[in-house]
Amino acid sequence: MPDAPEAHASDFRLYNTRTRQVEPLAPAEQTAAGEGKPVPHLRFYACGPTVYTFAHIGNFRSFLTADLIQRTARALGWQVTYVSNVTDVGHLSEDDLTDPAGEDKMAQALEEEGRRFANVYDLARFYTEALVEDWRRLNLREPTVRPRATEHMAGQIKAVEKLVERGHAYETEQGVYFSVESFPGYGALSGNEEAQSLQASGRDTVTDPEKRDPRDFALWKKDPDHLMQWHSPWGWGFPGWHIECSVMGRAYLGETFDLHTGGEDLIFPHHECEVAQNESLRDNTGDESGGPSIRHWAHTRFLQVEGEKMSKSKGNFFTVRDLALPRDEGGEGIDPLALRLTLISGQYRKPFNFTRKTLRDSAQTVRRYREVRERAEKALEEDAGGDDDRAGTQLDAIYDRTLAAMCDDLNTPAALAAAYEGIKLLRGIEEEMNGATARSAMDWLEKTNALLGIVGYDTGETDRAAKKEPGAVDDAFAQQVEALLAERADARERGDYERADAIRDRLEDEMDVEVMDNPDGTDWRRKLSV
Repeated sequence: MPDAPEAHASDFRLYNTRTRQVEPLAPAEQTAAGEGKPVPHLRFYACGPTVYTFAHIGNFRSFLTADLIQRTARALGWQVTYVSNVTDVGHLSEDDLTDPAGEDKMAQALEEEGRRFANVYDLARFYTEALVEDWRRLNLREPTVRPRATEHMAGQIKAVEKLVERGHAYETEQGVYFSVESFPGYGALSGNEEAQSLQASGRDTVTDPEKRDPRDFALWKKDPDHLMQWHSPWGWGFPGWHIECSVMGRAYLGETFDLHTGGEDLIFPHHECEVAQNESLRDNTGDESGGPSIRHWAHTRFLQVEGEKMSKSKGNFFTVRDLALPRDEGGEGIDPLALRLTLISGQYRKPFNFTRKTLRDSAQTVRRYREVRERAEKALEEDAGGDDDRAGTQLDAIYDRTLAAMCDDLNTPAALAAAYEGIKLLRGIEEEMNGATARSAMDWLEKTNALLGIVGYDTGETDRAAKKEPGAVDDAFAQQVEALLAERADARERGDYERADAIRDRLEDEMDVEVMDNPDGTDWRRKLSV
């Protein structure tokens, strides 16, 4: 693959939730690359899931935004340090409020799952492993670090101690709270009026008479009945959800870093609370430019399914596994890369409507990418030489347009449309493809896949389900299909077209096999279920 182009911060622009405008994603740090030339070093944190159940496709839309940011930065030749956490303690069931009184989601899940898990730690391990499997199934690149909240307890306790020492937090009989009054900038990220005028009567669900302000949120909760507890200067308890991300981000990225991402539901209160904590924990008054501790915030909008909010009660709630696991493992057997393509087909900061039609179209698009790749591979086998490259210059221009669209606030609709021009170009000349054109095609496919992740897997070893090609069949099934096709061919040769049609109907309707007659005979493949 050719070297990545030289790039400057102004080449990559993202909407910044903090400033309410699209602006350059400007890494503060430069790292020496090849020949000692400095390149931007993007350091960013993406909020990961609470591992009490399988992640759903709405979660993965947000995770894919972070994945595309990482891929685009690397395509520009940047260095990337990317942290995406796992929350395995402290996230309560009413954490959409500033300081909830709901049950811990991990403990709640353990109670609902009964005896399936021996303890809450086993539950966390199981769903973390499932997350990683689905992550790879959808061809997301691994983050540089995937920290777990329970592995950073000492850091969280020390951070709370520092906030208390600096007058930003105080202790009560029930816990330790961050004093919002001590941080005048609270509410600036979200613009949430409630952040300024929250009243105890409406939103203060924690019945702690010692709380000084209804807006104050918990840094440490004292609860002798909680399933996961650690000893602290304030007694046995567990951390609040918000302090976890602040501590993990600072542990791997430092006091200041370039970017923080997550779903739009995290802007308030979670990210608003992170801002207050991060700024109050800083040992200096600002970075070299005097800016905030986190310079850029990017948030992914909600996903709907068939025009409605995703809901289990409506029957339109899907996990990645529901759709992408093979049928014999309880899923629908949908091509995972088609699911990935569907989830990135709408721009991240616009609401997206997930539909079966879009999924069918995506499956067809992914199949065409594979067919072009297979044709290029065949051309290389047949003609390793040849210098008449009929597509290289045009493919380079198409890739440049694709990358430019991604640099334009992750404009995935424009990027995908540009990339598909390459497929149309190569399909138009596939019968005359020689070695030189095939090499250009393979290079373009590799670069496009590195940027968008929809041509083939590039995450290294994946689990068996992720690696399994959609439509793949075992030997026994293939033998059954071939026997029926032979019987159909015999019936057609004898003029028994009624029998031939009946066999085709059985193959297509009962066995989900697509039968394709052509001048050289009959081909077949498993249908993609969408």
